[in-house]
Amino acid sequence: MRVTVTGASGQIGYALLFRIASGQMLGPDQPVILQLLELPQALKPLQGVAMELQDCAFPLLKGIVQTDDANRAFEGTDYALLVGAKPRTKGMERGDLLRENAKIFSVQGKAIDQHANKNIKVLVVGNPANTNALIAASNAKSINPANFSAMTRLDHNRGLAQLAEKLSCGVDEIEKFAIWGNHSATQYPDISHATLRGKPIKDLINDQKWVTDKFIPDVQQRGAAIINARGSSSAASAASAAIDHIHDWVHGTNGKWTSMAVYSDGTQYGVQKGLYFSYPVIIKNGKYEIQKVSIDQFSQDRFDKTHEELKSEAAAVKELL
Repeated sequence: MRVTVTGASGQIGYALLFRIASGQMLGPDQPVILQLLELPQALKPLQGVAMELQDCAFPLLKGIVQTDDANRAFEGTDYALLVGAKPRTKGMERGDLLRENAKIFSVQGKAIDQHANKNIKVLVVGNPANTNALIAASNAKSINPANFSAMTRLDHNRGLAQLAEKLSCGVDEIEKFAIWGNHSATQYPDISHATLRGKPIKDLINDQKWVTDKFIPDVQQRGAAIINARGSSSAASAASAAIDHIHDWVHGTNGKWTSMAVYSDGTQYGVQKGLYFSYPVIIKNGKYEIQKVSIDQFSQDRFDKTHEELKSEAAAVKELL
């Protein structure tokens, strides 16, 4: 299988590539060829990363392509992890950030359209991830838009970790937790359907103030808290979530929920058609199924806020769609 990673020499890429090459993402019996895309000025650091990959002598790693040419990077690729994105700099408005990234992801979408396997699975990690997924998919006319997704698995994992700490349980014991909407500070981490050993978590916590004032904002703003603590953004945890996302997309979730930002066809929960919106999903045989659940007013208010943000982001880049 050919796996393309963009921004491959960055911190997330560095944390990601060795795990892909070891078989943690696609499985212990699946050989891979890594096709690594970087900016021209980052090709020398990328060469160093490739040398380290070779020095690990991974039995599953059958080749490494290093390039600054998107057309070459996506040639025949089966899985793509779009990690590289322009970061927000001091004084940059969100609209400027959206437009700068739109240029990157429109080029990559066209390259995927022209050169990739038509059954490719694409995960967008680079922020603003949901709208970058929209841009890339919109420029890949021959690829099913359902084959693109944006990563809210990091937010999902963060929420599970916070709940497990609160409830003194394992993260794997929590079921039916979900992230709705945008991978941004408007996302909605939803415990209204979540259970622990079959019991409703809302009842076990029995503290709506903690949910509203502590849990939800902590998950929403965890990325900013990590930047404040370590001086740079999440890398290892983002890479781990990307591995989880693709692994489950390929191998399934065994009937359990996870969170993915996926294409809206206009019929799910009233979300505008074309947006990439995070829902609770179950994955089986390589296909995800959005779960149908009731939404109370508390949840609806937060759902609407993140939906409106995504609609405004799409409007800001409409000329590139």
